[in-house]
Amino acid sequence: MFPRPIEHQSRAVQISYQVMLPLALILWLLPLIGVAVTSVKPASDLAAGNYFGLPSELALSNYADVFTNSPIGQYIWNSFKVTIPTVIGTLILSCLTGFALGIYRFRGNIWVFFMFVAGNFVPFQILMVPVRDMTVNLGLYNTTTGLVLFHVAFQTGFCTLFMRNFIRALPRELIEAARVEGVSEFQIFWYVVLPLMKPAIAALAVLIFTFIWNDYFWATVLTTSKETQPVTAGLYSLNGQWIAQWQLVSAGAIIAALPPVAMFFLMQKHFIAGLTLGAVK
Repeated sequence: MFPRPIEHQSRAVQISYQVMLPLALILWLLPLIGVAVTSVKPASDLAAGNYFGLPSELALSNYADVFTNSPIGQYIWNSFKVTIPTVIGTLILSCLTGFALGIYRFRGNIWVFFMFVAGNFVPFQILMVPVRDMTVNLGLYNTTTGLVLFHVAFQTGFCTLFMRNFIRALPRELIEAARVEGVSEFQIFWYVVLPLMKPAIAALAVLIFTFIWNDYFWATVLTTSKETQPVTAGLYSLNGQWIAQWQLVSAGAIIAALPPVAMFFLMQKHFIAGLTLGAVK
């Protein structure tokens, strides 16, 4: 029923696996390798048509030029202003809604939960026009606040699904014992449930940070100026009016990818624990 471990396969299968795995990894990383190589190429190489070859010299100055010749610093700061409040707001709301839906048994519980989950199945492209019109009518178009509020609303459904299922897996005897001792419901949430949710919170923080930081669609739909655009949308401005400066675009893309990568490695231990907790008894 389940695939056998590679160690139990024949020698030919093991050799094929050892050969194909590095090749598949290289193919998967090939676009990233191409961007990294292009980021250290001088402009003369690209002008001469050297798109896929090695650089004639290492132009590490591209990483300095991208800050001096473009407002990428402002774009990165905008991304932090959008991403961090979104992560905090989403985690707060999902912890509360997950606790309510996971602990309490009330009529309509499953339907309320269904409404949170159903939003994840709506193609976000069809929301482009109504969301844009709503932000314009509320005076939130091309503002950091509007982008944050939308992301919090859109991500809370997935996070509620994650938190609710995580909380339902906790031993219910802990909740009942706390109620017998006369602990209030908020104290149960704060002192009993929330400490046990730390692995799930860490895992969601990494996921949501990555989702929001890498968002391009809504960054271009809901923002237009360099004062509000995140770095994903702002990278387009690194191109000149007549000439595409791909070495600067590549350097900017590498710089823009560093915060979520750093976030993952800093939270890796908690991230893995949050995803695997409860996988085995």
